[in-house]
Amino acid sequence: MDKLFRHYSIGHFINEPENPTGFEILQFGEMDEPEVDDVHKHTFYEIIWTDGGSSRQVIDYNEYEVQPRSLFFISPGQVHSFEEWKPLSGGSIFFTEEFFLLGQQDHDRLFELTFLDNFHSNPCLSLDVQGFEEIKNSITLLIKEYKRPDRNYKILQSLLHVILEQAQRHVNIKNPVASAKSSVVLYKRFRQLVEQNFTKNETPAFYAERLNITQHHLNRTCKAVAGITSSEVLRSRSMLEAKRLLTFSGLSVSEIASTLHYFDSSYFSKLFRTETGMSPLAFKAVMSEKYRIK
Repeated sequence: MDKLFRHYSIGHFINEPENPTGFEILQFGEMDEPEVDDVHKHTFYEIIWTDGGSSRQVIDYNEYEVQPRSLFFISPGQVHSFEEWKPLSGGSIFFTEEFFLLGQQDHDRLFELTFLDNFHSNPCLSLDVQGFEEIKNSITLLIKEYKRPDRNYKILQSLLHVILEQAQRHVNIKNPVASAKSSVVLYKRFRQLVEQNFTKNETPAFYAERLNITQHHLNRTCKAVAGITSSEVLRSRSMLEAKRLLTFSGLSVSEIASTLHYFDSSYFSKLFRTETGMSPLAFKAVMSEKYRIK
């Protein structure tokens, strides 16, 4: 199923597809339009900061209007498209997991950032003037270091960490009942396992066993971090893949149901309608029109 979408590395977004770079930062005025498919997946993280103008970003069928004084986060594996924009000022920070963790003793540090790799959180962080200026000052330092002929990647990494921690502070301000870091890390470990196994249509018990916790603990963690139960996490992931397959593959509804280990296609269709408010065929027709797929 991963073959449905091209997976692009950072090199593709600087029009150097063979470049194995793990970090880049570019302002919009400096960027050439990358030669990538309109609908695609990243193998890296991207932070878009917007000083002025606006854009409409789409991640897995959810549309977001990105306004000035905001950060927008894209994580690896998400299906992303950039639908429209008005003259933009700002830019993008691209980084890989390897770059973020290079030399770090705490490999959970990336997992502790609640706004990354969390398909149930809002990827758009709107900030007040003071909050945006604080983060923009750090971005300015990052740009200056990046443009130095003797740029130091330890400094770049440290400044990236500062920006992400500043963003996390503002996320916590907006959501004062924040989950414990241990819960966020556990939830993301669960999500990793889901990504590896969701086509098998396994139960929460399967995942709880592999995480060496009880189903109750898993359920409580999902509710605390994502606001939904573990069963709902699993169902939403299956239905997301069903949407992708209905939109971009030539598979029939029964073939998609079978691919996702739902061997009763009528039950699958009923579940899909409950999740989306549309039948699978109606959804396919709407998406085919939207993406001009014949």
